[in-house]
Amino acid sequence: MVCTRIKEIKAMAFTVPPLPFAMDALEPYMSSKTLSYHYGKHNTAYNDTLNNLIKGTDYETMPLEEIIRTTQSGPIFNNAAQCYNHTFFWNSLKPNGGGQPTDVIASQINAKWGSYDAFADAFTKSAVGNFGSGWTWLVEKEDGTLDIVNTSNAGTPITGTDSPLITCDVWEHAYYLDYYNMRVTFVQTFLQHLVNWDFAAKNYK
Repeated sequence: MVCTRIKEIKAMAFTVPPLPFAMDALEPYMSSKTLSYHYGKHNTAYNDTLNNLIKGTDYETMPLEEIIRTTQSGPIFNNAAQCYNHTFFWNSLKPNGGGQPTDVIASQINAKWGSYDAFADAFTKSAVGNFGSGWTWLVEKEDGTLDIVNTSNAGTPITGTDSPLITCDVWEHAYYLDYYNMRVTFVQTFLQHLVNWDFAAKNYK
């Protein structure tokens, strides 16, 4: 699910995984133009920068998650975490997605927030209030309950004890071409039409 490696003679390089859907599959809610820049340029740039930074270091043979947990901050962390976060975001989306979840995610949302509508309101407020660039996550706590967590810049829950279920990218490049400065509309659209609850259920332990 995360960035994968291609093994050469001795060196190891990360590659950007293919999108789990066609470039135009999320239209009209996320345009192919947005994806061509966001996935094709931003995501690729993080991957290429990471490969350049770890070349000739001990990180060159580490899995991506280990690099993130080992570094915790700095340029290598920033680019590794952004590779992880973006791949997690692509998998948090699907064509004909959105709406209310079913099964375990639905029951856990109801247990925490009382209703899906209350959860959606809390998630939207959290994402809109996430100052600057960052990510808004639905996470599973160690006790199995759910929570909404904001991270800034390249921050990611896997540096702590929370297990991510889905994420919404609230960096401006994630939505500006389609929604301009209307982050609230983007987040509402994410929940109504894009979020992949099947992916969340697979991540729930």
